[in-house]
Amino acid sequence: MAQFFQIHPDNPQLRLIKQAAQIIGSGGIVAVPTDSAYALVCRLDDKSAVDKLRRIRGVDDKHHLTLLVHDLSAVAHFARVDNAQYRLLKATMPGPYTVILEATREVPRRLSHPSRKTIGLRVPQNPIMLALLEELGEPLIGTTLQLPGDEHMLSDPDEVRERLDKLVELVIDGGAGTLEATTVIDLTGDAPVLVRQGRGDPAAFGL
Repeated sequence: MAQFFQIHPDNPQLRLIKQAAQIIGSGGIVAVPTDSAYALVCRLDDKSAVDKLRRIRGVDDKHHLTLLVHDLSAVAHFARVDNAQYRLLKATMPGPYTVILEATREVPRRLSHPSRKTIGLRVPQNPIMLALLEELGEPLIGTTLQLPGDEHMLSDPDEVRERLDKLVELVIDGGAGTLEATTVIDLTGDAPVLVRQGRGDPAAFGL
């Protein structure tokens, strides 16, 4: 059975954040609120956890997983970013956006898109997610919590607990999320391209 932590959405309890970080560090998958829908997250370098995350989500290795980082200082380590791209990131993050960028060699090959060598990346705005990233001191890999066959993503923590009780190690109740995913913007070309309209306004990228 999954553990279930009720964490304050604005002032996360450090004791519970530390316990959640330990669960992730030991290979666990955690359902956690973000500034859009709930997400499934695990350690970037844990292949078995990443494979399990993909199985729960029902996606193959062609589906972009998202790299969640605490702030923009970590972006250049995992993605190639020019000055124009960085200005766009600085203007929009943290926030409900996922940007697709060219991955550096620091990103494990299994996590980048197999044919394009790209990675989805975001800096979330949710205090629980940010506290978890800060406690871990490393990025997390994640995906929107939408189970195979479902039309909508999950955003009610009690439903998340009921549906994922035997699939994940921890469910964090940080209050109800939204039913909107992030807005996805592809920044790998000459101009930004809208891949998915979500919670974030694409006008911030000139779209």
